[in-house]
Amino acid sequence: MTPEPDILIVGAGLGGVAAALAACRAGRTVVLTEETDWVGGQLTSQAVPPDEHPWVEQFGTTASYRSMRESIRDYYRQWYPMRSEASALDHLNPGAGRVSKLCHEPRVALAVLEGMLAPHRASGRLTLLTEHAPVAAEADNDVIRSVTLENLRDGERITIPARYVIDATETGELLELGGVEHALGAESRAEFGEPHAPEEAQPLNQQGITVCFALSHHEGENHVIERPMDYDFWRSYQPDFWPGPLLGFLAPDPRSLESVPRTFVPNPEVDPLAVNADQSADAGDKELWGFRRILARKLHRPGAFDSDITLVNWPLNDYWLKPLIGAGKEVSAQAVAEARQLSLSVLYWLQTEAPREDGGKGFPGLRIRPDITGTADGLAKAPYVRESRRIKAVTTVTEQDVAVDVVGTHGRTRYRDSVGVGSYRIDLHPSTGGDNYIDVGSVPFEIPLGALVPRRVRNLLPAGKNIGTTHITNGCYRLHPVEWNIGEVAGALAAHCLSEAVEPRQVQAEDKRFEEFARLLDREGVQRHWPDVRGY
Repeated sequence: MTPEPDILIVGAGLGGVAAALAACRAGRTVVLTEETDWVGGQLTSQAVPPDEHPWVEQFGTTASYRSMRESIRDYYRQWYPMRSEASALDHLNPGAGRVSKLCHEPRVALAVLEGMLAPHRASGRLTLLTEHAPVAAEADNDVIRSVTLENLRDGERITIPARYVIDATETGELLELGGVEHALGAESRAEFGEPHAPEEAQPLNQQGITVCFALSHHEGENHVIERPMDYDFWRSYQPDFWPGPLLGFLAPDPRSLESVPRTFVPNPEVDPLAVNADQSADAGDKELWGFRRILARKLHRPGAFDSDITLVNWPLNDYWLKPLIGAGKEVSAQAVAEARQLSLSVLYWLQTEAPREDGGKGFPGLRIRPDITGTADGLAKAPYVRESRRIKAVTTVTEQDVAVDVVGTHGRTRYRDSVGVGSYRIDLHPSTGGDNYIDVGSVPFEIPLGALVPRRVRNLLPAGKNIGTTHITNGCYRLHPVEWNIGEVAGALAAHCLSEAVEPRQVQAEDKRFEEFARLLDREGVQRHWPDVRGY
């Protein structure tokens, strides 16, 4: 029998896990649910190595996020046959990928996250329900009373009442089910005056999704998959704004939109210890094998691994033909199915037709890795989702708050109610509305508590990409450490409101109440303001 918790958290991505940990640390009972059988969201079931800012090793994250990162490194040091000089690195990058200073396998993150949750499950404070999806929510008097979930294994439904509900789903499912006012897709330029917003509101204009997968390469072997059902379509597909066929190594540079070739050389003979994962200095995304490499064979004793493992989340397998959200369940299911076919087509093209440096075609030795993603076909358990429904919040973060062109290189919007920090360019991938990349320089930013507080509903909090941003600013608030920070604050806020018999809106609006909550966050190691980062 599922207990009635103080706090129900729907969605166990990074935000949901962080929310559960914060609420349990505060002594609250929690039910945490997840649609897949893995916690961790974009870090695990979506198989996306973390996107982080260049100062991540020194500052700019919460203490618990930093602890999670260090635990991932310790896992490799303890269990993998690493070279001594690699294991001794303070800032070990197990994959030596260039997208992040910490590239690693999804299963390692899963093990660490499960370990972090384990003592709370053992104490009985935390109940975890995997493979459960929300299907209904009951609300009245501006309060979410309960959420009904369906067990995806047997179809049984359970209804869980809770005093606070946290929406940590990937697409803001509870906002729709609970009748919570929210935004979807692109706002009009008139609504907030954002320079990069379209003239008219476009709810179905959403960033593309990506079904990621992992690859290794074994020279002389043949691992060619069966020709995908939709391969002929994807092999001939060329978007209007693309310089050639989508299945090719020529693609726009996200920042300049100029046509730039990508290179692909499996298992290059380079020293992974020499890799500098600093996108602020060099984006590094033009060399596909090394960009999101999650295991570097040369960091380990000779013979331990016969190949690197790399993660395919490239321009080639971004999918944007149908929206994931807002067009109905049938369209959403079609979008995911077509995105999966696109990724399989990318793999088949790489194995059979991709140009090689020696003039030949195809890399039949490429092997998709079901053992890495935990699936039968080797594709990630869930698509990488970049955009969600977003609450209509007390505070909405707009382009004018974060864009370098508006606030200046050393300027930034400072919030009296800041509850965290983040930094990333405004990075929007090609969209279902036909937009090319939108890539705008942004400054290190703060996370206002007002962006986590709905205007009307009193006991629901967002814990991910569903906070009060816009289509534009979601592009820099959607990354791993920011989602964790948001989730941690949501869990702490729900617990604090229960203890103090107050509501989130009061904590945000009243200086004395906010200062009390801020002291709690400070004690937990939540960095609420940036230091002067010049010189780093």
